[in-house]
Amino acid sequence: MALEIKYFGMLTGITQKSSEQIESEPDLDRLMKVLKERHPGLAGVRFSVSVNRRLVHDNSPIADGDEIALLPPFAGG
Repeated sequence: MALEIKYFGMLTGITQKSSEQIESEPDLDRLMKVLKERHPGLAGVRFSVSVNRRLVHDNSPIADGDEIALLPPFAGG
C-alpha cells in the first residue's frame, strides 16, 4: 500500500511537487527519514506535519492510506 504525501507553500518549491505517493512506513520518524533522503532540501527546513488533517508533534504510527501533509511555518498575529 501507499501513503499520500502533500506539500504546501515553500515545501512545494523544495520538492518540486505538490503531492506524491510513497510506500507505506510504520511510523512518522521513518517516513521523515525517507522523505529527507528523497528531498535533501527538507533537512534544513522547519515544518509541521499533519496526519489525516491533525497536527502531530511526536513520532506516531501511520497506516496504509493515511494522508500526510507537510506544512510550512505559519505567520499570524
